[in-house]
Amino acid sequence: MPTLREVKNRIRSVRNITQITRALEAVSASRVRRAQARVFASRAFAEKAWEILVNIQAASKNLPLHPLLTERDAINRVMVVVITSDRGLAGAYNANILRVAQRFATRLGKPVDYVTVGRKGRDSLARLNASIVASFTDMPAEPKIADISPIARIAIDAYLNGEVDEVLIAYTDFINMLAQRPAVLGWLPLTTHTVAEQVASEYVKDVAAVSGGIQNYDYEPNAEAVVDEIVPRFTELQLYQALLEAQASEHAARMAAMKNATDNATQLTADLTLQYNKARQAAITAEILDIVGGANALQQAIDSTADDILNAESLAGHFLDA
Repeated sequence: MPTLREVKNRIRSVRNITQITRALEAVSASRVRRAQARVFASRAFAEKAWEILVNIQAASKNLPLHPLLTERDAINRVMVVVITSDRGLAGAYNANILRVAQRFATRLGKPVDYVTVGRKGRDSLARLNASIVASFTDMPAEPKIADISPIARIAIDAYLNGEVDEVLIAYTDFINMLAQRPAVLGWLPLTTHTVAEQVASEYVKDVAAVSGGIQNYDYEPNAEAVVDEIVPRFTELQLYQALLEAQASEHAARMAAMKNATDNATQLTADLTLQYNKARQAAITAEILDIVGGANALQQAIDSTADDILNAESLAGHFLDA
């Protein structure tokens, strides 16, 4: 059984941890509100941009206007952009997306190159000896398009140069404060038909469907100039939206994890305090019993000594009388 000092030290340690987790919960609660606002502000635009690109690709009648809209006949190699966090203490946030990315790659059955965003993803994939072609860390809390341009440039160049035949994004889709869903988004080519949907559709996020009917687009000054301008921009926008979704999911997951940790630490502190009080009461009771026992023994010794003295005096008086 631990001593009173050990229990008291443990209570102090748990209370210190509670202060840390409560502070992290407050920080994440503040950040998740801003991240959620950014996600909702850009989600509609990103989805509509994706729908436009898909419709342009469908309306081209198999004559794509841009290389990023061109589907490859054979998929020999795939690139996956994995978005995780730089820090832990976010519950199962990083583990979930990494597990989905690994299972997806296994189900795909193709050689996979990884571009990692976040230290946790980089470290985990490096331990698995995965093919990591690039790694990005320390993304800003409020990212801009310029911050994700190097990531997009690597993926686009690899696709245009024929190094990979398809590029996907593995990230965590923000549903609400209590639910975040790991998902894989088909990114390049910009089409709804991807090899990912054929082999691992349960991991692939649903994208905008092609509108029915015939789409007529008017281009000014001409189709090539307009498409060459908007396709790369809309391509970067899809990655930017995925990063925003992942950051909001990270903060929500960390807030929930730190709240659970705070609650558990508070309960543990109460249990340890009860254990400490019981042990202290037992120690006080033992000390009182020792004092009472000592007092009884002292009283018995005094009584015995008094009896001996009285007996001695009685015997002495008897001899004198004789």
